[in-house]
Parts: sequence; C-alpha cells; structure tokens
Amino acid sequence: MQVRVLGCSGAIAKDCRTTSFLVDSDLLVDAGTGVGDLSLDEMGGIDDVVLTHSHLDHVAALPLMLDAVASRRHKPLRVHALRATIEALRAHVFNNVIWPDFSSIPSLEAPFVSFHDIVIGQELQLGTKAPKNIEVLPAVHTVPACGYAVRCAKGGSHWVFSGDTERNPAFWQRVNQLDVAMLVIETAFSNREQALARRSLHLSPATLADELAHIAAGKDYPIYITHTKPAETGEIMSQIAALADGSQMHGGGRGWDIRWLEAAGVLQV
Repeated sequence: MQVRVLGCSGAIAKDCRTTSFLVDSDLLVDAGTGVGDLSLDEMGGIDDVVLTHSHLDHVAALPLMLDAVASRRHKPLRVHALRATIEALRAHVFNNVIWPDFSSIPSLEAPFVSFHDIVIGQELQLGTKAPKNIEVLPAVHTVPACGYAVRCAKGGSHWVFSGDTERNPAFWQRVNQLDVAMLVIETAFSNREQALARRSLHLSPATLADELAHIAAGKDYPIYITHTKPAETGEIMSQIAALADGSQMHGGGRGWDIRWLEAAGVLQV
C-alpha cells in the first residue's frame, strides 16, 4: 500500500499545503489544499474520500476537486465522515450559497457526490482498484472528529493517522491492539503555545511526549509528525528532537524513531 503525502501543514504558506493523503490511487484521506497538486486524471481516479472532521484545512479542496472532475465522472464520489461532519458540509459548504449542492446535481438520482455516515469503531472496506480495510479511530477535538487505521484488504500492517486530537487514551487503547507499520500524529503548536494548544485541542511537543508514553511495550514503529504551523515548524521539530532518545518521555529510557512528515513524500506500508 502506498500513501502519498499531498499536504501535511497546519496552515498555508509557500510549499505548505494542508492535510490530505492519497492512498494508492483511489482513496483520499482528508481533502486539504494539497489535493490541488493532483492532475485531473489523478483526481478523477479517486472513488472514496474519508474525512477526519469538518475544519476548513481538512475539507477546503473537496468542493473544488468535485467541480474540476464532475464532467468526467460516471458515478458519485463517495464521501465518508461522521454525521456531524456531513451535516456541517451540507449546512456550510454545499448549501447553494458557498458552493452548489453537488449531492443533488445534476439530479438526485445521479449526483456528483454521495455522503455516507460513519461511526467510531466502524470498519469499512473501500477502494475499487486496490481494496483497503479502514477502521475509524477516536479523536478528541473541538468538533466531532476521528482518526483512521488503514491496511491492504489482503492483510498486512496498518498506516495509522491520528487526525486532529489532543490527549486521547481511547485512541491508544485501540492502536496498541493493532499491527502498526507507521503512525502519523499531529503536533500543531510549540511548547511556547501550550495554552493555545490545550484550548484548540491540539498537541504540543510536551503533550506528544505524554501521548507516546501510552504506546505498549514491544511496539516499535516510525512516528511521523504532521500538522505543524508553518511559523513554528522549526521550533516544534527542535523540541520534538529531544524525544528521540527518550529523555523527555515519562518513565524515560525509551527512544522513538520520530520524523517530520514532508509534503510530496511517499510512504510505503
């Protein structure tokens, strides 16, 4: 399974695109501004989108992508998300004010997009070209949110994405039961902005250390940091670098392979 990093920034700037991952060629995980780097053929090859939550940096490109490839599609693009996320999209994006309601055009019988409710703990099988199993994981954020564990339907290890979250014991309880190939986890703010991170329910390096301490003994996989704010990325990563030798981990003595996720990178799972 191949995961292409389209965007992994917490905001936009030159060479910074917001969250989106293309899994193989047919599944999109979140639809941030990074989707704009895909060709029309690549966008047209996507059959399913799974969204973590309704915030703009994770959905901004969805209406624009639909508009770009609608005339090429012969069936609706399937969007899978928590009910609250779908309700937000219907009310605030596809509302015939901000953007046309593509779930009813060109007709209710044959729309450009269809919305499908998911719930935490649900397991899906998506991907028409390369089937994948997707489990919906819990997240703790300012709006209803989730993360995902994705693996090839034929078997193998999981690519795990935390989504936007703060401290999240239920996430680790489930992740520790999975065979994990790699973890992509957010750290949006530096330690200098810990109060803002808590208020907005994001992680900082200090709370990331607390979270990684929940990984079960014997579990060892690379950890990729995503969703850093462009103005703080250097500061965040220098603070996280100290985590690699375990010196800031509660209990100490355990190091992690911690890496910065780079846009346009490809992860092989």
